[in-house]
Amino acid sequence: MTEIPTPFDSYRDVVRPDWIDHNRHMNMGYYLVVFDFATDAFFDFVGLDRAHRERNRITTFSLEGHITYQREVGLDDPLRFTTRLVGHDAKRIHYLHEMYHAADGYLAATNELMSLHVSLETRRGAAMTDDIQARLRQIQAAHAALPPSPNVGRVIGLKSRPTTR
Repeated sequence: MTEIPTPFDSYRDVVRPDWIDHNRHMNMGYYLVVFDFATDAFFDFVGLDRAHRERNRITTFSLEGHITYQREVGLDDPLRFTTRLVGHDAKRIHYLHEMYHAADGYLAATNELMSLHVSLETRRGAAMTDDIQARLRQIQAAHAALPPSPNVGRVIGLKSRPTTR
């Protein structure tokens, strides 16, 4: 068995000119795009690659996602992505991407996601094959050693403050 990277750390990109907005930083919509590219890389690592999807007539759908914007990135900034498997069951995969400025090392953004494994025949959730579930168990065991992330399970909202009269 090969060693499991903790966290998974292979996807790289660069902020492209068409991703820049009027504030001269990466537009919020493109964070989702580039995080989706990171998901593709992670799923390939898991074994849910194109060949597996075509052979088994399956795909994945995103059920829920949450992005946090920590610091700006701008034109031509190099990006590095890490991914940790937070949890999984027979049909769902819960994971967290962290996007770093690859040269300066700061955390730029996070993306927590829940994906559903789907049959292309029924368009409904379907159990993953035994080999994929075994691979996820291996990854989960390795990633369980990572310290907890404050970016998992975040809730959006305003903290209540007592009103003064």
